[in-house]
Amino acid sequence: MAIHLEDYQEILEDLPHDAQDVLRASWNEAARVFSSRGLDNYLKGAVALHHLDRGQDLVVTYLQEMPEVARAIGEDVAPDVVNFVLGMASKTSGEVLTLIVGTAPLAAERLGDESLFRNYLNVLQVMAAQAPRGLRPMLRNLDRLLTQLTLGGLRRWVNWGAQAYKTDFDGQVRFFSLESPDALSVLQAERKGTLFVDVQRRLNIYLRAMWGRDFFLRPTAGDYESREGLKPYIEHFIIHIADAYDDYRPHGEETPPEQVVTGLEIYRAAANHCAAHLVFTRAPLSMQTLDNTQMAIIEAIEDARVETLACQEFPGMRAAWLALHPPEDHREPQSVGDLLNRLARALLDPESTDPHPWVREGVALFRAEEDLSSNQSSWNIGVALAHSLAELPLPEFNPRTDVLRAIYRDDNRTVWESEEYDVEAALEATWAPKQVRKKVSLMEMVNTLDYEFAGDDAQEVWVLTTEFYLDQEGVTINELEGKTPVSDPFHYPEWDYQIQLERPSWVTVLERQPKLGDLELIEQIIEDHKPVISRLKFLIESMIPQGMQRLRRQEDGDELDINAAVRAMVDIRTGQHPDTRIMMRYKRNVRDLAVMVLLDMSESANDKVRGQEYSIMDLTRSATVLLSDALDRIGDPFALHGFCSDGRHDVHYYRFKDFNQPYNDLVKARLAGMQGSYSTRMGAALRHAGTVLGQQPKNKKILFIITDGEPADNDVRDPQYLRHDAKRAVEELARNGITTYALSLDPHADQYVSRIFGMNHFTVLDQVERLPEKLPMLYMGLTR
Repeated sequence: MAIHLEDYQEILEDLPHDAQDVLRASWNEAARVFSSRGLDNYLKGAVALHHLDRGQDLVVTYLQEMPEVARAIGEDVAPDVVNFVLGMASKTSGEVLTLIVGTAPLAAERLGDESLFRNYLNVLQVMAAQAPRGLRPMLRNLDRLLTQLTLGGLRRWVNWGAQAYKTDFDGQVRFFSLESPDALSVLQAERKGTLFVDVQRRLNIYLRAMWGRDFFLRPTAGDYESREGLKPYIEHFIIHIADAYDDYRPHGEETPPEQVVTGLEIYRAAANHCAAHLVFTRAPLSMQTLDNTQMAIIEAIEDARVETLACQEFPGMRAAWLALHPPEDHREPQSVGDLLNRLARALLDPESTDPHPWVREGVALFRAEEDLSSNQSSWNIGVALAHSLAELPLPEFNPRTDVLRAIYRDDNRTVWESEEYDVEAALEATWAPKQVRKKVSLMEMVNTLDYEFAGDDAQEVWVLTTEFYLDQEGVTINELEGKTPVSDPFHYPEWDYQIQLERPSWVTVLERQPKLGDLELIEQIIEDHKPVISRLKFLIESMIPQGMQRLRRQEDGDELDINAAVRAMVDIRTGQHPDTRIMMRYKRNVRDLAVMVLLDMSESANDKVRGQEYSIMDLTRSATVLLSDALDRIGDPFALHGFCSDGRHDVHYYRFKDFNQPYNDLVKARLAGMQGSYSTRMGAALRHAGTVLGQQPKNKKILFIITDGEPADNDVRDPQYLRHDAKRAVEELARNGITTYALSLDPHADQYVSRIFGMNHFTVLDQVERLPEKLPMLYMGLTR
């Protein structure tokens, strides 16, 4: 059953006013990632944190961040976060509690697994008890730490700092702020080469390309207790793999560079080995009547069996796996583990020359097996080799030390527990059910729809590709009973100038359908500005591409210029030096550019111009109409978009006209319906507009933004924060070949607008009344 926010009116009334607004803004996104039970826990958690009486920021941050945590690692950790904060309330301040919740999405994304996230909370709990002064600075540097450390490395780094500065409170702050040499030294010592979260997407694509199916990967805290790492393993059809790998050097520090195996190659080898188990192992082997030695030998043979079958399809895997085995050592074995590792390498290497009789016997039995499709052959060979091993004078097999040392191999629990690979079971075990949004036809909607009143949290939502009009009323069902449809969320990073890092997926942009207004308003604008249109007429005609142009008097060209050639011949006959420019060239005159006009539709645009009856929004609309008319006559492809924002979770974005749409009455009606509301989160809007503009196949791309004020939003108190983010967005667009130009209607904007857009990339219009005339002239001056 769908959960509607209105059903929780009592909770809404119990929350602070700011939290109520944030909850309403975040509800659509929360409903997409939480199940019905998860939404219930989400709301109850907000009430529990409110009752802590640690300020509104804690509740607001929780409401904003928990959907991102649930998106990254699942909704089951939300109650754990609430319980953890409740338990920490008596040990630290409300500001630190807010930081813990605020950095939870970052930790969830970097760790990538709910069990690792719970261990991360344990690390914070230990730190609060042993080094409470360092908790705040560490959380502020969490992105840098988790970019370089595994969870185990972070735990050891925290323990080192807590012990070293147990009674030195100032030293704690310096250490956990990464300002002391000790902190950087220990950080470097604990740093891992390749983190799983940095290569997970590449691994998924790689496995899909190799095996033609999806495999599900999850990280494990491979070095949580020690630096030796944890072997990969398979459970419920999911490949669990270490959260980091150092580069492998088979000969230690003396390893030649060409023999060093990178962390990424180790990940590929481990993933391929586990995938081979899932593909080629169909039924479990019986453990009855087997002792530990027999099981260890059978596992080694089974590894060789699945790798041999994989190498038959992908021969290149053999070399990748051999590079990760310990170097050959033909000395007298000292343990059963030595022999097992020599056997594992010999079975994989067809050119093996291992002289030990037991290893040679194992290779002979394996090579003699005609059918390796069944793992029963591994059982038979393993039992036979166990009888031969009993005759050798070696210490008794030790399951803890006599293990396979090739770091890419798993712990072989799948040999005894494997079942037929089931994609649905793996999906269910990996993630909670995801919401599916389908576009369907009208007849499919009418004949098959199960529950037409499902909410935003339904498991499957059907959407008609067009509006459905009722014959009797002449309006759509959405207009009568529904709500304005919004797009799927677009997530963008945001630059935090204080920590000099991007906050990933920090802002959510939702595209909404613009309202329609009265066309007479646009006609009146055209009528009122006839003198401006008349002055622009000749300038527009001069900019319209003239097709093919003929360039005379060229030294090189397409054909002879007869007139110039005759003059040259006359000069020769009269004894004068001739002009050699006697050719003619044809040039195609085209304007290879695309233009995006981005309109600031914040609440301040509704303010009246000083001493006038019209508003800034009226002037913006007039200028946009005149510019659009000019662009339409010139023939330049252009788009008209607008934006405003209600916090970082709800940046409203409107498309009045796209590049592939004509400038017609529908676009004019949308411009007539423009209204100002909310705030100005400029960086997110610039990034989204740049994404659309970047898809245009033009050499020159220009993004015009018309704004009446500086970047601001209702959830940001630092006035510099969004200015720096907007500057960062402009720099990103410039790297992608997009020129950004700002036309500011704020007469006091010179200082901050120059820092955001750069010199010569902005104009501050002191006389706002001149906007309708100034904008088209400015555009034509930039694009001539």
